[in-house]
Amino acid sequence: MNRTLIIGTRGSQLALWQANYVKDRLAEIGIQANLKIIKTQGDIIQHLRLDKLEGKGFFTKELEEELLSGGIDLAVHSHKDLPTTNPPGLIIASVSEREDPSELMIIHKDCVDLKKRFSIKHNATIGTSSNRRKAQLLSLRPDLEFSDLRGNLQTRVKKLQDENYDAIVLAKAGIARLNMDLSEFHIEEIAPIEIIPAPAQGVLAVQIREKDQELFDILQQINDVEVAKTIAVERKVLNLFDAGCHAPVGCYCRKTDTGFESWTSIAEDNEDFPDRVYLRSETTEGMAETIFSKFSKDRKLPSSVFITRDLDENSYLSKALSKHAISIEARSLIRIYPVINKLDSFILKRADWIFFNSKNAIEHFFKLEPLILKKTKIAVLGRGSEEALRAFNRTADFSGDSFGINTDNIAKEFAQLVDGQTVLIPRAKGSLQTIQNALLPSTTVIDIPIYETVLEEQVDKSNAEVLIFTSPSNVEAYFQENLVEPDQKIICIGHSTGKAIEDFGLKYTKPYTPDEIGLAEAVFSL
Repeated sequence: MNRTLIIGTRGSQLALWQANYVKDRLAEIGIQANLKIIKTQGDIIQHLRLDKLEGKGFFTKELEEELLSGGIDLAVHSHKDLPTTNPPGLIIASVSEREDPSELMIIHKDCVDLKKRFSIKHNATIGTSSNRRKAQLLSLRPDLEFSDLRGNLQTRVKKLQDENYDAIVLAKAGIARLNMDLSEFHIEEIAPIEIIPAPAQGVLAVQIREKDQELFDILQQINDVEVAKTIAVERKVLNLFDAGCHAPVGCYCRKTDTGFESWTSIAEDNEDFPDRVYLRSETTEGMAETIFSKFSKDRKLPSSVFITRDLDENSYLSKALSKHAISIEARSLIRIYPVINKLDSFILKRADWIFFNSKNAIEHFFKLEPLILKKTKIAVLGRGSEEALRAFNRTADFSGDSFGINTDNIAKEFAQLVDGQTVLIPRAKGSLQTIQNALLPSTTVIDIPIYETVLEEQVDKSNAEVLIFTSPSNVEAYFQENLVEPDQKIICIGHSTGKAIEDFGLKYTKPYTPDEIGLAEAVFSL
């Protein structure tokens, strides 16, 4: 190409960063380009809530018109701002690599409460105009209040500095791209499998005229094919929901070693408790349609669920199931007793890390009133244990949720992290030692059973359509007297619980995360 391209962009600092990123990528393949700044309706209209604008072309329409008229050669967009269908004559020619799609809760330091989920105080006022964020946050923290927040990133942070809010929620991608200094605040990063992001969050889209074949061919050199494949699922899901309703939708798809996995959340409005679905697939083909079918009003949900754990009626799982009139039978089939009443302070001083593989381990460990050094880091198996840890004013330095549903994968990642250090593992007497066995020879392991489980006798059978087993001991207790009916489905928390079910020759589903969000996703995904 022997001409200098004109890149159309909005004028915010983030938009200019994004346009310059594409300009630099083009320069790497020998293509020169200049920027042309174009104001959009979304930049001009600041009195409407963001959820009234997002996804309807308010941030893209003027750029697209300039592209169609020939005033620019390509437009760079935040992909999540684009409508799910291109205007006639325009196409997305390439997409960028994906920046981390996590959300950031940016909190005034005097509003931090580590005992609460997301580390934000009770009844805090959160700045966001996204119904998607509001619905998901309220499902986990119903005490939170919300106030609309508009403007570019700098404007939003300035509003937080002026104490208009206790905290604000922003996409991590924009903060990372601008390398913004947020050191005056407490930052809580929320993984995309916990608060599910907007489809294509963290991805840039390069839009061109459909007939510009030469430019299309050039842009394939900077097109991230794998990202294009996963966000196509997310945007197709959004498109399918738009065909039937205008509810806030979160969708996140990513590649795994064996295929693809996705998380989807939808609520009727910002106060509706969202439904969530987790899906695994070998291919992205038909994945969006399968996800959409899981939310169909005609789908058959189970009428009853049994879980081997006591459950508060205000818990996440109770509310997720009660919304659809699914009855819940919750009862623990085991009793738990401590096996030690004191921890050696010398042992605690030696530990570089403490690893907890269950909520029970956390609760019994802290009952011993341990004196933990400031240098000692804490690791947990997953999100449920993270929340249990917060009750003791602690946050995890490592959580296994990011590394999949396979405990072996979590153990492998943790083993690499703590190589050569000393790890204390408080656990149940007789429990599987997956983490311990994965640690490298150069790592010192202090393995301490601190509690034991005793099985209940003569456990009554459950007729619920879905049986959720939360530990191997609960499996053993239930099957002392009972069998599973052919039409009953089983969900198991954790590898060891699943193995106990396999030993009975039964099939089961394992949630991605062993907490109540993961269990709700597993029930709705059956």
